[in-house]
Amino acid sequence: MPGFNIVKKIEPEETFRVSSVKNAFDLRVEQVKEKFEGSIDIEDKKWNIGLIVGGSGSGKTTIAKEVFGEKYITSYEYNAPSVIDDMPKNKSVKEVIKQFTSVGFASPPCWLKPYHVLSNGEKMRADLARALLEEKDIAVFDEFTSVVDRDVAKTGSYAVSKAVRKSDKKFIAVACHKDIIDWLEPDWIYDTDQKRFFFMKKQKDQKGQQLNLTYTELITLLKKKYGNYLKNIII
Repeated sequence: MPGFNIVKKIEPEETFRVSSVKNAFDLRVEQVKEKFEGSIDIEDKKWNIGLIVGGSGSGKTTIAKEVFGEKYITSYEYNAPSVIDDMPKNKSVKEVIKQFTSVGFASPPCWLKPYHVLSNGEKMRADLARALLEEKDIAVFDEFTSVVDRDVAKTGSYAVSKAVRKSDKKFIAVACHKDIIDWLEPDWIYDTDQKRFFFMKKQKDQKGQQLNLTYTELITLLKKKYGNYLKNIII
């Protein structure tokens, strides 16, 4: 994938308040712009999950939109009385339910509710399920885990990681929190804070054994800490 060189020029309307701020802080038009330059080299590479991550204002969304275009997901429209009826019509009930449970949205009563009454965590999982059900080779999901608490973010990331790899789809999360990296286990990362792109190194012998060993221990520890919460997470 070619590099990107994005110049985002901000030209506010010349109102009284805008002029006052520009004069007070000696701002010139050429100063009011953002520039994002780099590359995300994933052509001819084998991968399933990518992560564009960095702080607010570091260009995550701008870069995702520029590089991935129509694959970028802004939001979905939900109009049906039951969220299950808002899923793609070309998918069977069995396929929809399988995808719901794979991302941790495993509460049948919630499937029958309209989207707007769901909690933030449930909305995130419904959106993720819909992204994976859509007929797109790559789904770019913005604001990934940004509106849920960090425990939900981590366990949700783990569930999504497993679901994406089972489906053999390509999924790119755009996020501002780096605490999900160990749980999402992306194949590559573009860090907008450091302006750095890299593939994650896989240490099959040591890390693989460690993950297999700690998975059982991890679930045991999470059950102790969160109890019945884990019933809604299907890995």
